Amino acid sequence: MKHILISDPTLRDGSHAIQHKLNVQHLTLYAELAEVSGIPVIEVGHGNGLGASSLQLGESAISDTQMLETCRNILNKTKLGIHVIPGFATINKDLKNALDIGVDVIRVASHCTEADITKRHIEYCRRREREVYGVLMMSHTAPASILAEEARKMQDYGAQGIIIMDSAGAYLPDTVKSRIGVLVDTLDIPVGFHAHNNLGMAIANSIAALEMGATILDGTMRGFGAGAGNAQLEILVAVLEKMGYETGIDLYKLLDAADTAEASFLKVPYVDSTSVVSGLTGVFSGFAKPVDRIAREYNLDPKDIFYELGRRKVVAGQEDIILEIAVSLSQSSNIGVTPSSRQ
Repeated sequence: MKHILISDPTLRDGSHAIQHKLNVQHLTLYAELAEVSGIPVIEVGHGNGLGASSLQLGESAISDTQMLETCRNILNKTKLGIHVIPGFATINKDLKNALDIGVDVIRVASHCTEADITKRHIEYCRRREREVYGVLMMSHTAPASILAEEARKMQDYGAQGIIIMDSAGAYLPDTVKSRIGVLVDTLDIPVGFHAHNNLGMAIANSIAALEMGATILDGTMRGFGAGAGNAQLEILVAVLEKMGYETGIDLYKLLDAADTAEASFLKVPYVDSTSVVSGLTGVFSGFAKPVDRIAREYNLDPKDIFYELGRRKVVAGQEDIILEIAVSLSQSSNIGVTPSSRQ
């Protein structure tokens, strides 16, 4: 049986779904459930990662330190992971503090064409003898050849694996296969895939990645994550077992854990019309909440905002442009223009 490494960002990506308001009780419960279920790695933190809590991106209910220490005190078999975007997370303050707390796994992420900015963070984590991966976000916006070039940079910096993120839930299985296949053929380190469900394809896309040689897959309980959510962890593990793959996760205990977590704090995502438009336009799933909020404030259709965000090729970290677009659309006589004319 081939082993697939499952990494669970429920306590990180899921933070987007509740405006980054995870508290100590949520973290404590989930860490305990992860341990019982045998989940190999859980990511913990603000939706945009270490050091990202801010007025612009949304303020966390508790600090990075509180989040990490809470989970570190509970986790034994399950590894504690973080998501790190250089520019949000500093090395000397944020990253050093996280590693001193005892983080096991670090994923250092950049926009898919900007791997250069990850060099110092990856090298620092390797010097601290931690498990470190490179992450290429918004990977649908670059061809496979560019992704391979950027991934090779991360490999050269010392990354022990590369994960590409479908940050907008824009992929279909064939496009997943074309990118994962090139990365597997190009790199000497494992390749992984992080799915979003904006077009209802998260599980299918994860399996497509697996079929092309990916050995790391992400999933969250109940799909709890940005936009329409991530690949639903319980379904992913069940499908992998049915296909003959081994994850080390106890499926029955995982199913029970999902029921418990949902009753406590998980908000189950679903594919709504805004999510579909987000996937079609290739816009970061984490924009769903601020787009909906700002659209209500300006009496706009959120779909119009998403189409304009897609036209401008806005990426994570540019949340301020959502308001700029809303102001522009509210003053424009073109609000009634059909989506097809905006493409």
